[in-house]
Amino acid sequence: QVQLVESGGGLVQAGGSLRLSCAASGRTFSSYAMGWFRQAPGKEREFVAALNWSGGVTYYTDSVKDRFTISRDNAKNTVYLQMNSLKPEDTAIYYCAADLNVVNIRRMTFSSWGQGTQVTVSS
Repeated sequence: QVQLVESGGGLVQAGGSLRLSCAASGRTFSSYAMGWFRQAPGKEREFVAALNWSGGVTYYTDSVKDRFTISRDNAKNTVYLQMNSLKPEDTAIYYCAADLNVVNIRRMTFSSWGQGTQVTVSS
């Protein structure tokens, strides 16, 4: 398993941007598919985005397509989530997730996840 630490959350006005980062420990980071999910107060966890080990295959939930971009830098053991045109409904704790199979991330059955970073979008 890998250990994951998220950063980059904060308070932003609607229409603004944030970039989340997730630093992973371990020498096998490049073997893992990575992703992001979020949880808003009173709501269930929701898949946001994922990408395979190389970054060549990406997946997004419909509500963030064309606004969010997931990417990774295997040399830095880091995955990113660039969030543009933020909306109040994007407010949530964002978690980084890892699994050897990207399908498991899409299914929210991943093997590792971080502590989360708060994103608050004001209207």
